[in-house]
Amino acid sequence: MGQVFNFETISEYNDFNNHETLHPLVSIIDFNKAKPRTGSKMNFELYCIFLKQVKCGDLKYGRNYYDYQEGTLVFIKPGQTIDVENKVDYYQPAGHGLVFHPDLIRGTSLAKSITEYSFFGYDTSEALHLSEKEKQLVFDCFAKIEVELKQSIDKHSKKLIASNIELFLNYCERFYDRQFITRDTTNKGIVEKFEELLNSYFSSDKPNIIGLPSVAYYAGELNLSPNYFGDLIKKETGKSAQEYIKNKIIDVAKNKIFDSTKTINEVAYELGFKYPQHFTRFFKQHVGSTPNEYRIMN
Repeated sequence: MGQVFNFETISEYNDFNNHETLHPLVSIIDFNKAKPRTGSKMNFELYCIFLKQVKCGDLKYGRNYYDYQEGTLVFIKPGQTIDVENKVDYYQPAGHGLVFHPDLIRGTSLAKSITEYSFFGYDTSEALHLSEKEKQLVFDCFAKIEVELKQSIDKHSKKLIASNIELFLNYCERFYDRQFITRDTTNKGIVEKFEELLNSYFSSDKPNIIGLPSVAYYAGELNLSPNYFGDLIKKETGKSAQEYIKNKIIDVAKNKIFDSTKTINEVAYELGFKYPQHFTRFFKQHVGSTPNEYRIMN
């Protein structure tokens, strides 16, 4: 079994990669400077963005592998554990990375927007594949940050570094939008499968057993992270995955309400609601009338 490393500070991760610490809260890593090593499990309390340039071990998050080929970016947020599975053969790490501590961005505009970069929650088969032009933009962003790291730290350092990181992340958002477009055929297949899963869910006894379906449930069924799945559905349909599910619940509910042999309470339980009053409130909020009123009007 390989060694487990816990990285809570920038200096710890720099030491691991044979790197000089220029700033206590942020670093641009050149992995070619690291010594050859075997695979290991790594726990991060840092934000990390890795640009991989050669194949050097199988990168695993949870039970699944990253779609982590040459020229791809992977995003890691504090609290994540990454496992490089090659525990026997030595390999030379290669590529570059941006690593920063959460304290770096406290009090900056990036602190307010960091949660909006949903790709920090992506996992399996969801790495960002870069074109040569995009890769050069990444290197340009890293170079700007590195120039600032080589300056003496002053009252402007934090703001300038955080601003450059924010610019880099905004580019990554654009790159991911491009990737969603170039994978349009695959994405449409996922939307179709999502629709099939919704239909089969409500034609089974799963609502009685599991309850109301969630975005996380369908993401898991499709082997995607909830963040990636949600972004994909939004970009393909214009609706959030949660809206899509709610619309399906309303659609199924309307059909069931037409069956006058069923009480509204029975309809509520068949849909997965724990309490009929919650169903009534939900239905009125989205339709404008209660289930009973809808039944009478139609």
